[in-house]
Amino acid sequence: MKSMTKFFFAALTSTLMAGSVFANDAAPKAEKPDLAKGEAIVAGVCAACHTADGNSTTPVNPKLAQQHPEYILKQLQEFKSGKRANPIMMGFASQLSDADMRNVAYFLGSKTAKPGFAKDKDTVALGEKIFRGGIADRQIAACAGCHSPNGAGMPAQYPRLSGQHADYTTSQLTQFRDGIRKNSVQMTQVAAKLNDREIKAVADYIAGLR
Repeated sequence: MKSMTKFFFAALTSTLMAGSVFANDAAPKAEKPDLAKGEAIVAGVCAACHTADGNSTTPVNPKLAQQHPEYILKQLQEFKSGKRANPIMMGFASQLSDADMRNVAYFLGSKTAKPGFAKDKDTVALGEKIFRGGIADRQIAACAGCHSPNGAGMPAQYPRLSGQHADYTTSQLTQFRDGIRKNSVQMTQVAAKLNDREIKAVADYIAGLR
């Protein structure tokens, strides 16, 4: 009986180990990003609007330097699928493979973002209030809760906002509010409660975060 028991456990262990090997072999391995290829794509495709290092100098085009790669990748995929509507970006993204998008995302994420500046002294207090504390009586959540107090965001979940152009942030919040941008239910719900003045105030405050 003891010999049979030993045989049974030996066979079971052997089977489980073999199964583990096969399972590992079958699991797809994420390819390591190729930053050189990402840099080449950015230089040839993205730099005209976002600059070669992702520090856009045009207020309507977002800064992408130091953005979380997972967030950039998600946005590119959603431009390509049409989930996020933008004719220009949809055209560019449609030409990229998943590997291309990954390489671009990690290259831009590796660059250092240049700081921005708040410009409107009259609304900075309102912008800070919304970003750090929200507006409780209207059930508007604080931006800092998801994007962190300094605007650095949370990798793979919430994007970096720190230093972003105020014009771009204003545009995106307005698009969320008006139902034009539809790829984040959470942001649609938040923006729906903000008026134009509040959107501009918090966008300007965000531009000065660092």
